[in-house]
Amino acid sequence: MRPALNDNFSRLVPSYLFSEIAARQKVFSAAHPEVKIIRMGIGDVTRPLAPAVIEAMHRAVDDCARPETFHGYGPEHGYAFLRERIAQQDYAGLGIGPDEIFISDGAKSDLGNLVDLFDDRNVIGIPTPVYPVYVDTNLMRGRTIRYIDCTEADGFTGQIPDFPVDILYLCYPNNPTGAAISREKLSAWVDYAHANGSVIIYDSAYEAFIREPSLPHSIFEIEGAKECAIEVRSYSKTAGFTGIRCGYTVIPKELGPLGAMWERRQGCKFNGASYISQRGAAAIYTPEGRRQVRADIDAYLENAALIRSGLEAIGLHATGGENAPYIWARTPEGMDSWKFFDLCLEKAGVVITPGCGFGRGGEGYFRITAFNSRDNVCEAMQRLKAL
Repeated sequence: MRPALNDNFSRLVPSYLFSEIAARQKVFSAAHPEVKIIRMGIGDVTRPLAPAVIEAMHRAVDDCARPETFHGYGPEHGYAFLRERIAQQDYAGLGIGPDEIFISDGAKSDLGNLVDLFDDRNVIGIPTPVYPVYVDTNLMRGRTIRYIDCTEADGFTGQIPDFPVDILYLCYPNNPTGAAISREKLSAWVDYAHANGSVIIYDSAYEAFIREPSLPHSIFEIEGAKECAIEVRSYSKTAGFTGIRCGYTVIPKELGPLGAMWERRQGCKFNGASYISQRGAAAIYTPEGRRQVRADIDAYLENAALIRSGLEAIGLHATGGENAPYIWARTPEGMDSWKFFDLCLEKAGVVITPGCGFGRGGEGYFRITAFNSRDNVCEAMQRLKAL
């Protein structure tokens, strides 16, 4: 007799969004090997790691080549040299200590694993359109999800709902819409969480792209947030670590046992991010590291501005791309988003992301990422203009 399977997987769409994109791209490439495909769909960085990061990782490799400096298993919650820099620089003046910071192999892992801390009877609030991981990881547990529509009318920051949820996911700057959230609106969400006894899981993986001084980089800039919020960050987009893997989660002491529970969970199911990746991450907090990483982000933001203006020049209404690496635009003439994906791939050789892959609020839209070379961005815009 075989063990029973988790039937909750039947609630998921058959294929993960980016797996389906890759599959369609592969079929097209096999049929048309002569076409140079410009990939502007998946949010994967294209610029090399900053020199300061490379140097730090080289030194870390050398450490592992000598018995007296070799590092095996590290602390599950991360090395102190990285956690202390995060507390001192990312959360300066916000009252976050190193012991409230937990290093991981990236935001995606943490966002999927944080569900382990909460009972499956909790009701989940998820704004839509939305990064699929929030939805899928909760569906795998059989949880009830209440969707909160985010529209152009509210700047894709959502209307505060008139129903309670136990756990609320927020992501700003937003993936996929590229929307940034004002201090006033984020304060309203914190007030909602306090009024309903909710915990906010705040994904700020793209905070380094914020350039407007008035916009909050962390939810902990909002009064009362430490009593109701967990924040997740990643070095994937901040410092190009998509292939290196390193990020962190902040759980304030004000949330009671959640920090100790997370540390216990990580100790049981996770052996920690590598010493080499953490040394590389620590290097971005040096003066030269900060300059180099900011220059990379500036280049992506310049790409984003070119994409947004290029789309608007051909009559496609677009948002985002100002404090985020994503541009969110309407498909032409209300075209189905997968149909528009196929059209762009087959007629222009450009890969975009269909909006329907981000939930019910995404149909009729598409996402383009700024993670590419300037030449490819310009060529892609010319191809779409011709299309």
